Amino acid sequence: MYFKVTYIFRGKRETKVVKANNQFEASKLVKQEKSNIVVISTVKTSEPIADSFSGFSKSFETIFKQKLSIDDKISFIRQTAVMTEAGIPIHDVLEDISKNTTNKTLKDILASIANDINAGKSMSQALNIYYEQMGHIVIAMTKLGEKTGNFPESYHKLADILESIRDNKNKFKKAMRYPVMVVISLVIAFVTVIMAVVPKFRQIFEELGGDLPVATKVLLSAESFFSSYGYLIIIFIMVVVFLHKHYYKNNRDYNYSVDRILAHPKFYLIGKLVYLSNIYNYTLVFGSLVKAGIPISEALETSIGVVDNLYIRKKLESINANISRGVSLSEALNQTELFENMTLQMIRAGESSGQLDSMLDKVSESYNMKFQYLIDNLSAYIEPIMIAMIAGLVLLLALGIFMPMWDLGKVAK
Repeated sequence: MYFKVTYIFRGKRETKVVKANNQFEASKLVKQEKSNIVVISTVKTSEPIADSFSGFSKSFETIFKQKLSIDDKISFIRQTAVMTEAGIPIHDVLEDISKNTTNKTLKDILASIANDINAGKSMSQALNIYYEQMGHIVIAMTKLGEKTGNFPESYHKLADILESIRDNKNKFKKAMRYPVMVVISLVIAFVTVIMAVVPKFRQIFEELGGDLPVATKVLLSAESFFSSYGYLIIIFIMVVVFLHKHYYKNNRDYNYSVDRILAHPKFYLIGKLVYLSNIYNYTLVFGSLVKAGIPISEALETSIGVVDNLYIRKKLESINANISRGVSLSEALNQTELFENMTLQMIRAGESSGQLDSMLDKVSESYNMKFQYLIDNLSAYIEPIMIAMIAGLVLLLALGIFMPMWDLGKVAK
């Protein structure tokens, strides 16, 4: 967020806009820049115009920049695990993968990490610079491998976790492919009919002096609107999509508002899908880290990194804070209001019996089963909506085209 800091420096009143997480941090940043200043006030303000343009330019850059996909990361991690297991030094492994990869971004990252390791840094320290590209879980599992001395096992487990997350994402995309294609086909058919077929009836009826049916008038109005403003509509849609992506990535308040709507339980299907996918990823990573021997507080902090939805993430962030105050894990989970009673009972049983890692596996498996069931039956949930849309569109087109044909005889008389 942006804060306007007002302060006294050498007897003069000055102001400065800084970017920080809170008011205290903003004041601290200004004090670090100049010594012997007295901060008068720190208030939240809007983003400066210069930063807005800078953000837009970065958004344009990311469109054309080659991204580091989850498949690229899995390939790199799996190769690293196999080659280090064979006894090859990590520096040589990274250099070899860097030379053979086709992804330029990954090539540059691995070459840089290899140089840092050669300069005396550890693998986790070198990876920290590329936190945004690699993700928190990659760095956490790298630290685990360094601590335990079993680097290959940590990376094999990391690859398994990322593969599970990727498979669920791919399954969701595959399930959504059919309804999306149907909607696109309907839109193309609708636009084609109103642009090519319907206008011809206008000319015939104008020549005969007849009055068009209501359904045909609706189609003609749509045709007139698309003919006059079609290119503006396309530009408007492109601008809205770009602005949405830009603000979703760079504006935390906008990101939070959108994610809150998407995760709402009353948002038909989407809310449940978003909730189950995020909670499954969270419990999967948390359980895997606890089983690997990472302390609960660190495992909780790392697991939040795989939660994409900011609204759910904010609720999950409170768990670690509550545990540090002496609250049990099950009670801290309960206070988020995200977990079912059955899940909380399983966590309590795991805490009391000392088998928390195995219980977390069962919890993750339970959420995965629910998510898989929802994905497998997604078409059945969407079918009623799709049928209603198709029926409404076909009815409008049929009435708009056939009713004028039925009236042609009367008009001619």
